[in-house]
Amino acid sequence: MPADPLRRAADPPRRTARRPATGGPATSPVEVRRSSRRRRTVSAYREGDRTVVLIPARMSEAEERRWVTVMLDKLAAQESRRKLGDSELAERAERLSEQFLDGRARPATVRWVTNQNTRWGSCTPAEGSIRLSHRLQGMPEYVVDYVLLHELAHLLVPGHGQRFWQLLESYPRTERARGYLEGVVAAERLPQLPAARTE
Repeated sequence: MPADPLRRAADPPRRTARRPATGGPATSPVEVRRSSRRRRTVSAYREGDRTVVLIPARMSEAEERRWVTVMLDKLAAQESRRKLGDSELAERAERLSEQFLDGRARPATVRWVTNQNTRWGSCTPAEGSIRLSHRLQGMPEYVVDYVLLHELAHLLVPGHGQRFWQLLESYPRTERARGYLEGVVAAERLPQLPAARTE
């Protein structure tokens, strides 16, 4: 989102804190700026590696916390709707490997596929290839990152033993991402109600 053109330079930042930003880095810095000119509206935008949230000066601490969460989720939803191409996916894999696996997992190819309807991702360690299901497109970025990291870890440890899960311990959203994917699978298994007819 663009910066608020009405924000005055005289309005100093309220504070900068490191908070989990949905879909972004695990500890993305969030700067909250209060403005005396801002009456009701709240807005947010990315500025480099941080997120800036603009709120009215009169807002309470509890309202601030709530609105920061709302705006981080909105930004993450907007960003997740932008579908990543194969080259962006490969770049994300490289970044995740550096950040969580000391750069040891180096895939030869990373790409989306449309023939994986029962698995979220797959890896062939001998070829160094990683494939992600197209069903992940549009899901929150932290979920895509988890699946990518899961497959990257398979380049180092083929099975799902203790050593494998230890590699994923450093990713702070492992449990949240797994819960999200389990929820998607559970929702797909629910009986579908017939659509209501309108006369």
